[in-house]
Amino acid sequence: MAIDCIVQTMPMMPQSPTQETKEQEQSLVFDASVLRHQLHIPSQFIWPDEEKACLDEPELPVPFIDLGGFLSGDPVAAREASRLVGEACQKHGFFLVVNHGIDQQLICDAHLYMEHFFGLPLSQKQRAQRKPGEHCGYASSFTGRFSSKLPWKETLSFQYSAHKNSPTLVKDYLCNKLGKEFHQFGKVYQDYCEAMSNLSLGIMELLGMSLGVGRAYFKEFFEENSSIMRLNYYPPCQKPDLTLGTGPHCDPTSLTILHQDQVGGLQVCVDNKWHSIRPDFNAFVVNVGDTFMALSNGRYKSCLHRAVVNSQTTRKSLAFFLCPRSDKVVSPPCELVDNLSPRLYPDFTWPMLLEFTQKHYRADIKTLEAFANWLQRKK
Repeated sequence: MAIDCIVQTMPMMPQSPTQETKEQEQSLVFDASVLRHQLHIPSQFIWPDEEKACLDEPELPVPFIDLGGFLSGDPVAAREASRLVGEACQKHGFFLVVNHGIDQQLICDAHLYMEHFFGLPLSQKQRAQRKPGEHCGYASSFTGRFSSKLPWKETLSFQYSAHKNSPTLVKDYLCNKLGKEFHQFGKVYQDYCEAMSNLSLGIMELLGMSLGVGRAYFKEFFEENSSIMRLNYYPPCQKPDLTLGTGPHCDPTSLTILHQDQVGGLQVCVDNKWHSIRPDFNAFVVNVGDTFMALSNGRYKSCLHRAVVNSQTTRKSLAFFLCPRSDKVVSPPCELVDNLSPRLYPDFTWPMLLEFTQKHYRADIKTLEAFANWLQRKK
C-alpha cells in the first residue's frame, strides 16, 4: 500500500460518537520508513493554516540555572537557583538546568537505545502497541485516537513508580511487551527514570522555596511519584510546513523534564508569539504542567508549546512527566490561598485528569479550565 495504512475503528476525541460513526471511522498507521520519503502527505497530517508553524522562529532567551551549588548543599546557591526558577515560572514556565548531576553516559545510552527501537520494523514496534484509552505503549502518531491534525511522530510511553514496592516496573513492562532480549533496553530506562525522579524532587524543592511554602512541601508530595516516561521520534517530512511534530498544548502533568538531541524543533509561545528553544545536550529543558499550575493555585502557569519537524533530519527527545501518586489530592497549600488569591481549581487526583485527557479531551491550552468545568458537571 502506498502509505502503508490499515483500517481501524476508533472514536474521534473529544466527542463520544455513535457505533455507526465508529464503524465508519478510518485512521492511518504511521509508518515512518514509508512516509518520510513521500512528497504528498496524507490529509490527516495537514494542520489548519492558522495553526501551521514557522520553522525558523526567533530564539527564546531561557535562563540556564546551575544546580551544582544547590545539589552540593550550598544555601546561597539554593536561594539564587530558586529565585531564577521563580522568575522563569512567572514569565513563561520554561527554564534549562545545567550541572544537574545526571550521568552523561546514561543520557547517551538512553538516546542510543531510542534510536535502536524506532529503527525496528513497524511490526516489531507494534508488539508494544498502545491500546485505546491507555497512555502506555507504542503509538504511531496517535492514529488510533484522532482522525485529523495528526502529529508527525512516533512515541513509546511507559509508567514509572518511585514507590519502594515497584523497583523494576519500567524494565518489567518493556521486557513483557517486547521480549526478554530487551532486558538491557529496559534497564537503561529504569535507571534513567530513577535519575529523572530524583532530579524532579530537587527541582520541587526549588519551586517550594520560590513559592514560600518551604523546600520540603512539594518534594514530599511527589516522593512516591507515579510518573510517565516518553520517547519521542520525529522523522523527516518532505512538507514540514504543512504539519507539526506535536501540536500546540500545555502538558497536563506536573513537571516535564526534556532532553533534546542536537536537532532543533521545540517551540514555546510567550506573549502570543512563538519562539524556539535551542538544543543543548548538556542541559535539560524543564517546564511546568497543568497539575502543578493547580497545585500552585495558578501562581505558576503551564506554558503552551509545540514541536516542528524538518525535511532532512530525524529529531529525538526524552520526556519525563512527573505525576503525583494516584491517591494524592491535588490541592494548593494554605499559604497560596487567601482573600486576594481564592481557590481557582477544585480538588482532584492525577488519575482523574489523566482519564479526562485520554478519553474526553485533546490536550491544548485550555485543558485545565475544561477539566475543572467537567468536574463541576459531574458533581
